[in-house]
Amino acid sequence: MTSPFTIECRVNFSQQGRGSRKKPSPNQGGTLEAGRVPRISRLMGLAIRFGELIGSGQVTTYAELAGLGRVTRARMTQIMSLLCLAPDIQEEILFLQRMAKGRDPVQLQHLLPITGISDWRKQKIRWKSLAP
Repeated sequence: MTSPFTIECRVNFSQQGRGSRKKPSPNQGGTLEAGRVPRISRLMGLAIRFGELIGSGQVTTYAELAGLGRVTRARMTQIMSLLCLAPDIQEEILFLQRMAKGRDPVQLQHLLPITGISDWRKQKIRWKSLAP
């Protein structure tokens, strides 16, 4: 036979509703940089993540990824072509400086011709002429 029991505890509710923007609490150690992450950096991160999904077998084709991401298969191929870049170029793209305002200095259309070069040394030469 079971006996009833009572649990007492304090519950704090914030004034922010579900889905509202959360402000970092002042006691958090990290500081946020000003500006936005360049679009090409976000695309590079997506390409790496999508490559992991395909490698793990969770997704089998670019067409399936395109459907999940609601983009065309051609656009997915453009994004995934970033994985053909030399690893150190990929790293530089991921860690480009944040943009306060204005256009991004490096755009996907600038990088696509470089992804077609199979020699990483030649890629690095082209990247250095392009990089900000």
